Amino acid sequence: MKLISAIILSLFLLPSCDKPEQATGTEPETLVREYDESGMEEAISIARSRIDEFLKVLRDNDADSFSVKAPIKDENGTEHFWLTEVSYKDGVFHGVIGNDPGIVKNVNFGQSWSIKRDSISDWMYVRSGMIHGGFTIDPLLDSYPKEDADALRAKLVR
Repeated sequence: MKLISAIILSLFLLPSCDKPEQATGTEPETLVREYDESGMEEAISIARSRIDEFLKVLRDNDADSFSVKAPIKDENGTEHFWLTEVSYKDGVFHGVIGNDPGIVKNVNFGQSWSIKRDSISDWMYVRSGMIHGGFTIDPLLDSYPKEDADALRAKLVR
């Protein structure tokens, strides 16, 4: 379970297509710069189209944990953060930033953040050690060592 937790933590930092070209040297080790961009766009589309599944489980509190992914922009680019401690009201998700930023400078770990339902880039919940949703994980798996990627794939419920 520690391996899966570490992999999920590493998924917290995902820049979008307008990412900077050069590494700054001060980025978190978990920042993923290389991934299948068309696969990522497809994953985001799937997550948005299936959001009602997530909302039902969240409303019923029928999982161990809940997260939504929020794209956050500033003059440095766009970075996608998993929000934890998620709640939902009137079409808006509320949560806290789950990691330190690697690109943007306008948010901090643990900061409260809200995002409209239609603006999220992904969602996931964990039930009995299995990850439901988390569609943007798939395009990142090729960047992981095979053993780690296979272990994570075994935990994904599609």
